Amino acid sequence: MRVLAAVVSRNDRYLVCRRPAHKRHGGLWEFPGGKLEPGESDAEAARRELREELGVHVAMVGEEHMAVHDEGSPFWIAFVPVHVVGEPACLEHSALAWATMDELREYALAPSDRRFVEWMLARESA
Repeated sequence: MRVLAAVVSRNDRYLVCRRPAHKRHGGLWEFPGGKLEPGESDAEAARRELREELGVHVAMVGEEHMAVHDEGSPFWIAFVPVHVVGEPACLEHSALAWATMDELREYALAPSDRRFVEWMLARESA
């Protein structure tokens, strides 16, 4: 099952959200998003999920950066650049933050999100 992880950035900082305690990977930080519904495109999922989770409007959805299998689940997490309009609010998460990729090394990230950050940092240093 495909899950969209929206890579939202502003001024070299990336939006991450802390998962609610009662969910899988509860308390860990992630890029916002969610499961695609049957027949739904990445753009449609981004618009729906970010409106529901953060109360923002999605202005642009780019091409997938990378996809990672979430160990122990049927999910493939697709990391996709997304541009939003509006100020994100915590409608489903317990917290949100804007951090540089380097700062994200210090966050307790969900496993797939950790792999994405490591991939991005490796690309920057190459």
